Amino acid sequence: MQSIQANSYPIHFNEKGYEALNLHLKDNKYSNLFIIVDSNTNEFCLPKFLPFLETDLTIEIIEFEAGEQNKNIETCVQIWNVLTELGADRKSLVINLGGGVVTDLGGFVASTFKRGVDFIHIPTTLLSMVDASVGGKNGVDLGNLKNQIGVINVPKMVLIDTQYLDTLPQNEMRSGLAEMLKHGLIYDKEYWEQFLDLKSIDFADFDELIYRSVEIKNEIVKQDPTEKNIRKSLNFGHTLGHAIESYFLESEAKTTLLHGEAIAVGMILESFISLNKNLINQEEYFQIKSTIKTIYDDIIFEENDIEPILELLIHDKKNEYGNIQFALIEGIGKIKINQSVENELILKAFLDYKS
Repeated sequence: MQSIQANSYPIHFNEKGYEALNLHLKDNKYSNLFIIVDSNTNEFCLPKFLPFLETDLTIEIIEFEAGEQNKNIETCVQIWNVLTELGADRKSLVINLGGGVVTDLGGFVASTFKRGVDFIHIPTTLLSMVDASVGGKNGVDLGNLKNQIGVINVPKMVLIDTQYLDTLPQNEMRSGLAEMLKHGLIYDKEYWEQFLDLKSIDFADFDELIYRSVEIKNEIVKQDPTEKNIRKSLNFGHTLGHAIESYFLESEAKTTLLHGEAIAVGMILESFISLNKNLINQEEYFQIKSTIKTIYDDIIFEENDIEPILELLIHDKKNEYGNIQFALIEGIGKIKINQSVENELILKAFLDYKS
């Protein structure tokens, strides 16, 4: 696969990625190398990665406990302290080997340690390959509020090796698939239509679907690196999806949702809102709702769940001047940003989701 050139860094695929990584290590005089992993990638992915590494540098592994609940500033403080104790300096390199939690948090740790050290992302989940590791966003949650603390800072490279997907359970694969569906809905109708019948997809060629998804996100981000305009389109499904994810994360009575599971619900809800704003037609809405519901289990919302979810919308980082901002689809493959939506319509969307 051809490498993709993002803003100031390349995205490499499979074997070519390791060649580029080793060449980068050879060409740059790093003092030492730190690999940040979580407890899952330390067990399942690190043994696959280390044999590809060609370097005489001292390698230190820094592990933290897996899970969105650990994507916080407390974990960052622990890692900053470990980096300090192990002698990390401005010429150190950080490699983030893991899913979206690892790349988000590891990128933030590297971007802020000693005012910034070089880092490289090696995403190991489908979600991080097509979304989290691409675009330069790094950050952590503030309590249950998603990605409230962070920076936009690009890695030296992203290395996508789809062999790591062999380590994933099916629910994690479905979680990443949600972002791929989103890319089709907001940008490429033909790409979306490839997912209308999953049984017909040749998963031997799944690399090509991943590649196109990365291309779409990169094409959008290159136009608008700091999310002032078209990059907001990537928030489709995320305004309500993030609020739902945060609510289920903090509620002891709820089972924590994977990111993609929450975003799948968000896309149905926000498609309903798009329908009611005459941005899509009934046929398009039915296609979106039925396709997503075929892939993902229904999430149960009780009547007393909706109000706290709506309250969480106030803290959404996409809000401007106190107004909740939605990115809504305007026909499949197109987007309309900076859309205000009244609570009454959001409530109707939740009612329709149950039907």
